[in-house]
Amino acid sequence: GTVNERQAAVKPFDWPVRVYYEDTDAGGVVYHAGYLRFFERGRTEWLRALGYSQARLVEEKGLLFTVAEISIRFRQPARLDDLLIVRTQALAGGGATVNFEQQLLREGEVEALATGQVRVACIEASSFRPRRLPAELLREIA
Repeated sequence: GTVNERQAAVKPFDWPVRVYYEDTDAGGVVYHAGYLRFFERGRTEWLRALGYSQARLVEEKGLLFTVAEISIRFRQPARLDDLLIVRTQALAGGGATVNFEQQLLREGEVEALATGQVRVACIEASSFRPRRLPAELLREIA
């Protein structure tokens, strides 16, 4: 199928996160770096839901994932005690990279508070050089 057909076949993965005091600035609003942490948790739990722990990937396959590029658009503030949903969707994978689209939503709402485009690279743990994605993982996202 086409890239768009393959992208539509990969379902978004939702992970709940709560906003704690440590995530906020003096005004009770999530500090911009907090969104990076929330998106990271979403991608980590997406990977775990597919049956891969990052620790096991390092130990058994000698590979790591690193963010190669990220762009976040902030639309509305997340606030102290909000229950949020991190929605993660793998858009494409090939070679040594995976592209993700992520959204941060307040539970029960459809309008995203923030959206992120993230390109993650697969690298060799020992050398930090690019490494092809494992075939079994590529099948999950291709």
